[in-house]
Amino acid sequence: MNPKTAAMIQEMVNQEDVEALKKCFSSRMEFGTAGLRAAMGPGISRMNDLTIIQTTQGFCQYLEVSFENLKERGVVIGYDARAHPPSGGSSKRFASLAAAVFISRGVPVHLFSDITPTPFVPFTVSHLGLCAGIMVTASHNPKQDNGYKVYWENGAQIISPHDKGISKAIEENLEPWPKSWNIEEALKSSLLKNPYKNIYTDYFKAIQKHCCHRCLSKSTFMKIVHTSVHGVGHIFVQEAFKAFELHPPYAVEEQKNPDPEFPTVKYPNPEEGEGVLTLSFALAEKEGASVVLANDPDADRLAMAEKQESGSWRVFTGNELGALLGWWMFHCWKQQNTDVCAVKNLYMLSSTVSSKILRAIAVKEGFHFEETLTGFKWMGNRARDLLDQGKTVLFAFEEAIGYMCSPSVLDKDGVSAAAIAGEMISYLSTKSTTLSQQLTTVFNDYGYHISKNSYFICHDQDVIHSLFERLRNYSGQKDSYPSECGCFSITAVRDLTTGYDSNQPDNKAVLPTSRSSQMITFTFSNGGVATMRTSGTEPKIKYYTELCAAPGLSDVTSLNKELDELVEAIIEHFFQPQKNKLQPKPE
Repeated sequence: MNPKTAAMIQEMVNQEDVEALKKCFSSRMEFGTAGLRAAMGPGISRMNDLTIIQTTQGFCQYLEVSFENLKERGVVIGYDARAHPPSGGSSKRFASLAAAVFISRGVPVHLFSDITPTPFVPFTVSHLGLCAGIMVTASHNPKQDNGYKVYWENGAQIISPHDKGISKAIEENLEPWPKSWNIEEALKSSLLKNPYKNIYTDYFKAIQKHCCHRCLSKSTFMKIVHTSVHGVGHIFVQEAFKAFELHPPYAVEEQKNPDPEFPTVKYPNPEEGEGVLTLSFALAEKEGASVVLANDPDADRLAMAEKQESGSWRVFTGNELGALLGWWMFHCWKQQNTDVCAVKNLYMLSSTVSSKILRAIAVKEGFHFEETLTGFKWMGNRARDLLDQGKTVLFAFEEAIGYMCSPSVLDKDGVSAAAIAGEMISYLSTKSTTLSQQLTTVFNDYGYHISKNSYFICHDQDVIHSLFERLRNYSGQKDSYPSECGCFSITAVRDLTTGYDSNQPDNKAVLPTSRSSQMITFTFSNGGVATMRTSGTEPKIKYYTELCAAPGLSDVTSLNKELDELVEAIIEHFFQPQKNKLQPKPE
């Protein structure tokens, strides 16, 4: 037993803190398609030595049943820099415990000897042909959290039914096996391998395939600032720029070294925008740089900002950066592929709550675009299916600043995306074009796509349920969806909770459905699309709206006004925040 977590429990007992004990012990963390994510600390609802051992024992047993050759092929385990001194928990310790469990069963383990970005784990699974991968990280969550992310042999995150199978196996293996605690013995085992050096080399070699303007990168000196927000990204992004022969980005000194306390930011999430990027902007002003790149702490996401002529900074949304990278990846591909027929084999993917800009580019340029459910687990698995059919998957993205620019990693990857963005920035500078100007060009060529996303907070599951049920039985009529929202006419409805899709001949949705989460998408006659969905991890009802204008409609002011009016109508008629006592997103 870990003496620190034992002491924390004893303290709660001494203080007779029943509420704290309940929080720790009333319910076990649920293992889902995203693996585990929770605060570090004592109890079955927290990330600690025991829950890591129990989870790994279940996962190991599930793999033993799934793969006859598990003992030949093995698994990979990576970890970030998170640590929680009060409970003695850390990503490194949890990774070592997971390794001890597998080694106790005779399974070879490729355990990284140092912190790595999350993308290194799926890369290693594919590159070495392993059965599975585990990454111990809580990505951009608050500092007390940690997580346990699982990849299957195809190099993508697990999807159903594996989550249910692993969850059942965990329940059947709660008693620690005799050698599961024995880290010291495991670390001396001949079954333990350290893949760090080889994977480091091979990963950067693999992403170099996407460097299309090496001579230009070499000769162009473009000043870029990079922050890793106290996470793992610094050395890897420096190396990625080097692999592309780009001038190294200026690192934000106060944030470049891993620090589990995240001392300079309220939340270590670059998606929060300006608050996280304050120090980056200051360094950029000092060095005369006009672009800032930021990774989240496990370096699987990428944010970007550009200084405007006015002197203010524009932080691009995930959808805007998706539009720029999608345009760039196709631009580079087209330069390298003169065969006109090759485009018919080309695919781009995005999640259903992300911008439809890739669809517009695909329609005009002749390649394929596919939409998946929310989350890279779906895009990664679909990409693997397409690659296995001999197709080329050029790019995939989700609006939560996640980008897959290389099929070497079937997940979002902020390291390769940073280098590819760096090359795009250099290229545009030689054309005397800014990122903002290029985004306008993309919108002029393929149609403006303007998004507005936010959420309401609601802790009452009954209220959430009745809000969505009202939309399914609108105006008191059973199984009848709204045909309008204020003055906006609705042309199609897709409900991925029930499996209904009015756009399909049989009214049955093509995308997978799930009764356990709420998700309805409305398409409007003016080119608007709005999705309302619940969050799997937070007490939120999220909405994602986008106005997709036809090419040529370039009055941005009136398009923004129209989208604002649409959002107001959705809030008033569908959310009914006052009636349902919903709290708006805190500013």
